[in-house]
Amino acid sequence: MTLPAGKRVEVFYDGDCPLCMREIRMLMRRDRAGRIQFTDLAAPGFDPAPLGPDRAALMARIHGRLADGTWIEGVEVFRQLYAAVGFGRLVAVSRVPGISHLLRLGYHLFAKNRLRLTGRCADAGCQLPAARATAAAPQIGTAV
Repeated sequence: MTLPAGKRVEVFYDGDCPLCMREIRMLMRRDRAGRIQFTDLAAPGFDPAPLGPDRAALMARIHGRLADGTWIEGVEVFRQLYAAVGFGRLVAVSRVPGISHLLRLGYHLFAKNRLRLTGRCADAGCQLPAARATAAAPQIGTAV
């Protein structure tokens, strides 16, 4: 499965995550060339079945898909997104060995605790909410 013409990367994000949405909105503003396909995992009717990874895996950490269909996750998704919007120097710095290790560790800790960090934990613990249902489901890969 490949991306539409002109798209370099598709990002699968949790639209119910306030911190995640802050980053996604910044990327949307900067993606003037339309190189990024934005797919909200929390959108009503989103169905991951045709993609391969299940909803829990997609929600556990950020995932992306390159134009050739290659799946990426974690810090590499951010590198691809930032490169697509012109932050090549930042991407280069993120690849420096010590910095790269710290970024991977930091993202791992964030992903593991993001529900708690964003106030989405109930007394019983942290669980992802069930997918929102709707009468008319959007097409997978629909830009937001």
